[in-house]
Amino acid sequence: MPKIKTNRGAAKRFKITAGGVKRRQSHLRHILTKKSSKRKRQLGSPAYVHEADVQLVERMMPYGKK
Repeated sequence: MPKIKTNRGAAKRFKITAGGVKRRQSHLRHILTKKSSKRKRQLGSPAYVHEADVQLVERMMPYGKK
């Protein structure tokens, strides 16, 4: 039986950890002048994928560490 291919887009965006699936937050690429320093700082911190979507991400990354 052949190996399952990892979705390369998902591999670049998510990291499977013991605490869940880590992701980056959006809205931190451009138009930063109107955003407050507090908002930009909080967007820089990592977030976790919602538990309802974890199964979808894990299916795209079958060989991620669990």
